[in-house]
Amino acid sequence: MDRESFQRGIRDGIPIGLGYFAVSFTFGMMAVSAGIGVWPAVLISLTNLTSAGQFAGLDIIAAAGSLWEMALTQLVINLRYCLMSFSLSQKLPGNAARIHRYLVAFGITDEIFGVSASQPGKISPWYSYGAMCVAIPGWTLGTLVGAVSGNLLPAFLMSALGVAIYGMFLAVIIPPAKKNRAVLGVVLGAMAVSTLFAVVPVLRQISSGFVIIITTLLVAGIAAFVCPVKEEEGDNK
Repeated sequence: MDRESFQRGIRDGIPIGLGYFAVSFTFGMMAVSAGIGVWPAVLISLTNLTSAGQFAGLDIIAAAGSLWEMALTQLVINLRYCLMSFSLSQKLPGNAARIHRYLVAFGITDEIFGVSASQPGKISPWYSYGAMCVAIPGWTLGTLVGAVSGNLLPAFLMSALGVAIYGMFLAVIIPPAKKNRAVLGVVLGAMAVSTLFAVVPVLRQISSGFVIIITTLLVAGIAAFVCPVKEEEGDNK
């Protein structure tokens, strides 16, 4: 066990866990209002770890959708995690066992990927485990508290909790963007491409999951071509 990496992962995962608690609190309340029991809602959060996928799945459950519709929706929305897993696998040491790669891939979320990818050089799997040890309980406990609370909170507070995840995204991307112009360029490029998909009539018909995938491949590909990482820097351990 790499104790130092594990402790650093826990430290970096604390703000993620706190943010997850606030966001999943809303999911718990919505799940109960949709007719899902408290413990099934908690089990969903414990095994899925995806805000967009869970909220979309909740709508399908409430509408009595088919299993095929659920599977296809989750595939489209969460396909980006495959790309993140491929990318993050390159950050792990070459001798990392497959079981470590599988476990790290299971725990990948947008925020965990963000803090992991921003680490210089190679990272130990135990860094990801440390972040997961805080983030996953935060997401799961938030769902539990929200499900138990039901609809006791006023509407304005529920609305505020619903946008908390965007504050988390900003907290992940702003620090590295301030230090690295390439990262800043990627952030601005992703914003520009996403805006095109939101305002151009033809592009607006593309699902949000595919928009994320296309934006990631396009912007990351251009950044890799324009600002490639030197091999010795990438191999730094």
